[in-house]
Amino acid sequence: MRRRQESRAEDGAVPDEGGPSPRLLQDAAATFGMLAATTRLHIVWLLARAEQDVTALAEATGSNVAAVSQHLAKLKLAGLVSARREGRRQVYVVDDPHVVAIVRQMLDHHAEMAEESASLRSRPADSA
Repeated sequence: MRRRQESRAEDGAVPDEGGPSPRLLQDAAATFGMLAATTRLHIVWLLARAEQDVTALAEATGSNVAAVSQHLAKLKLAGLVSARREGRRQVYVVDDPHVVAIVRQMLDHHAEMAEESASLRSRPADSA
């Protein structure tokens, strides 16, 4: 067990004591950076639900195929999505459960914040 912990610390993983290494923080920031583009976030959310090809993703995001292809290339290079061939088409998927969880939690969080904000705005003002 100790050997595994040492090896994880060398790889930049969060050690048992202390904070994350600069490399780990940089890698995490790069991942969040990839998800900072609205279209890429939408693509990852869609692919977390079901595998799709570029045409279906373009239609679902309201973007053109060329733009979605460029986003997919960046996401694939970053290791956030993977692809496989089905005949003449590429089918994309997000198969990392951590990425799926992060995206779902972030979107759920913002949906809850929007609901709370709407609820506060719809309350009648207290009369004194």
